[in-house]
Amino acid sequence: MNMKLISRDFYLRQLEAVRDIPDIKVITGIRRCGKSSLMDAFSARIAGEAGVNVVRINLNLKRNIELRQPESLYEYVESRYRKDLKNYLFIDEVQMCQGFEEIISSIHEESIYDIYLTGSNAFLLSSDLATLFGGRVFEISIFPFSFAEYLQYHDSSDPDGSFDSYVRDGGMSGSYLYRTYENAMKYVKAIYETTIAKDIIKKFRVQNEDMLLRIGNFLMDNVGSLTSIRNVAAKLISAAVDTNDKTAGAYIRYFCQSFLFYPVRRYDIRGKRYLEADCKYYLADLSFRFAVIGNKDPDYGHLYENLVAIELLRRGYEVYVGKLYQKEVDFVALKQGQRMYIQVSDNISGPETLKRELAPLLAIRDAYPKFLIARTRHDTADCDGVQVVDIARWLAGSQK
Repeated sequence: MNMKLISRDFYLRQLEAVRDIPDIKVITGIRRCGKSSLMDAFSARIAGEAGVNVVRINLNLKRNIELRQPESLYEYVESRYRKDLKNYLFIDEVQMCQGFEEIISSIHEESIYDIYLTGSNAFLLSSDLATLFGGRVFEISIFPFSFAEYLQYHDSSDPDGSFDSYVRDGGMSGSYLYRTYENAMKYVKAIYETTIAKDIIKKFRVQNEDMLLRIGNFLMDNVGSLTSIRNVAAKLISAAVDTNDKTAGAYIRYFCQSFLFYPVRRYDIRGKRYLEADCKYYLADLSFRFAVIGNKDPDYGHLYENLVAIELLRRGYEVYVGKLYQKEVDFVALKQGQRMYIQVSDNISGPETLKRELAPLLAIRDAYPKFLIARTRHDTADCDGVQVVDIARWLAGSQK
């Protein structure tokens, strides 16, 4: 069965926006989230235009095995250059060429190609990109399928009917090919295990794999909860694991650098300052949680919070956890000088629950938009100036 392809227009627009800008464009994201397919789609779009020359190389293919040698890759790219055309270079799995950094930097220095790359997260970590290419990099981060893309893939126009399935199935689209949920989760778990083995253990020379897995399980079990590195270390020590704050913090950082988790810092709304203590960590996709630790005591309020956090990041917002006196606002989202406040809940059908969820938002005195996102199954309503929005409809909405 072949994978069904959908047009990921949101990311194609991002690539188009930086086209011909003299930076090396690097597409990053969790393993198997569609980096290569996105590059295929964008390179094919450009190749269909007049006056262009597209050089497309996938170093993962056996027919390109000779190009894994740096001199061979350089000579091949140079030989395909056309002086009378606009030239574009797309290389997939660039890390398979040993010494790719020097080759790509040299080609970039010559200013003869507009360059686009994908590669293993173990070699193209966000934190390493500036060092690899001398700071001349523009990163395009992509995520697993959004709910809107999930609906598009499944030809569904019913957000209400598809939402619960999306929470369970997640956005790792390769899993959609499997006929049973059990096999789909085996596929997702295999991605998680490969990421652990290749993007974390191998890259960072991790010595204690058992502790790494325990920390991963802890973070998955506590998405949406404030997490202190000191408390994580204490939890491990109480389970007779020999560790300390420094090691636990490093392992958590590795999970984030491999795009499995995204850290969200705290922001003091009243004092307008960022707080260093404690973070929340959100999974790149909820399917990893179900595949690795199963349906163990799911707190759907926190799972929905995870969906909203990743969707905000996907839409290009800076995301923070808001603190106002003793109250917490789930998210402060910033983009282009604008701000919005968001509270997330699984169920606000009871008046006391609704009152409790609205309280942190109503305590904020500025005029920025405020949203309560919950599983209402109704159209958006206004409640004392707060927009009460159904989570399925919000996730299915346009990505701005």
